[in-house]
Amino acid sequence: MKELVVARYFGRSDAIDAFLVAYLLPSFVVTVVAGSLASALIPVFVETLHREGLLAAQELFSSVLVLNTFALLLIAGLLGLLAPLYLPYLGSGFSAPKLGLTRDLLLMLLPFIFFNGIASCVSSVLNAGERFAVPSIVPIATPFVVIAFLALTAQRWGAYALAGGTVAGSAIEAGLLARALKARGIRLAVKWTGLTPALRSVLRQYTPMIAGSFLLSSTLVVDKAMAAMLPSGSVAGLTYANKLISAVFAIAATGLSAATLPYFSKMVTLKDWDGCRHTLKRYSALIVATTVPLTVFLMVLSRPLVTLLFQRGAFTIADTELVNRIQICYLIQVPFYILSLLFVKFLSAAKRNDVLMYGAIISLILDVILNLLLMKQWGVAGIAISTSCVYAVSCFYVILSSYRVMLKEHAPSRHVAEQGAVMP
Repeated sequence: MKELVVARYFGRSDAIDAFLVAYLLPSFVVTVVAGSLASALIPVFVETLHREGLLAAQELFSSVLVLNTFALLLIAGLLGLLAPLYLPYLGSGFSAPKLGLTRDLLLMLLPFIFFNGIASCVSSVLNAGERFAVPSIVPIATPFVVIAFLALTAQRWGAYALAGGTVAGSAIEAGLLARALKARGIRLAVKWTGLTPALRSVLRQYTPMIAGSFLLSSTLVVDKAMAAMLPSGSVAGLTYANKLISAVFAIAATGLSAATLPYFSKMVTLKDWDGCRHTLKRYSALIVATTVPLTVFLMVLSRPLVTLLFQRGAFTIADTELVNRIQICYLIQVPFYILSLLFVKFLSAAKRNDVLMYGAIISLILDVILNLLLMKQWGVAGIAISTSCVYAVSCFYVILSSYRVMLKEHAPSRHVAEQGAVMP
């Protein structure tokens, strides 16, 4: 609904291009800094809660909040101060007025980093406690707030209405999640309780996790920065084409991620490697059986869906044709992305984020090479094909890596069990 309204007001105009490039780094920071910290926290939080109780888990969460808050505020400040230096590279094909609008929108979006980063951390703790409903429902707040801002102020404020709605929505989300957390008996307390063994464990996992997330998320920055080199409206076209795929991921991938990581964390804590293997096989079969037919179905209906969702107001027939081509290229990635996410969550629960870091390096290098090769021939659609190829390679990498980890960990456990069986 939000994207339908955005397309009506902005189409593929310079204003939406400027907003998307301005939003790029704030969303990147939240994903890399807060998202990685949340993923590193869940296995340790589950283990601490299971072994030491709620008080120890609360202390761990409070210390993590201190680090998270400090990092988010520091990075937001640096992004604002250094904007004149890096924005000309991100928007290399932008005119001076368009680049100025991008800078203004970026500064306006900086509070989003703090609010969304806190929301991400709180959601992870709720999911770790097997509370999935509220973290799943709350993110609907931002789209509704953005729609309200656009309906009331878009004619006067233009793209500034989009930025204002995004910041206001993220603040509301953080407040609602904080209330839900308090109801579960955990306080949103920014309090340093020392460098405990549990916090050290989080930080040990956080280092490779943030490196891997940085490299993997960099592909999104690279894709949009390279799209900015192409004719005006290319960044917007790439973004609109990704919205349907994002909706599929929001429904399937986000739910899968939230539900499986706490369970994988429990099984890894108990060294139930047979249970991990069984879960991976069962969910893999389910994912393949559902996502392949869904992908084909969406490809067949791609053009009618683009027409239905976006073609009105400032969004023209020519825009529909371009977005349809890009969307079909993007859809190829759906089965690979969702399947790989399952194995990524297992590796994270097994505290093998170093494996993800190496995979992210491969993905980033491959993405840049394929972008350069394919965008010359197919323009912005070539960037979408490149992304799908990268996720296919990444999928096979994490599957092979996961089974190697289980084989390595299961062998000592089985040997100990056999020794115990022959003891008198």
